[in-house]
Amino acid sequence: MKNFELPNIEDEQTVLKTIRIKLATLKKVEEVSKESNLSINRIINECIEFALNNLNDTPLKKNK
Repeated sequence: MKNFELPNIEDEQTVLKTIRIKLATLKKVEEVSKESNLSINRIINECIEFALNNLNDTPLKKNK
């Protein structure tokens, strides 16, 4: 698996979107944010980008 790296995102276009995340996940993100001195928004965006870049070609299926 690739290493998790933080690229320079200052020139990236952004949009405002409301999402719901699990409370436990948010608490973990808040811890990482505090330890790394990076915004929660930045951490979440990089996590999403990392996950999307490392998806298999297998279609996602909902667990029943």
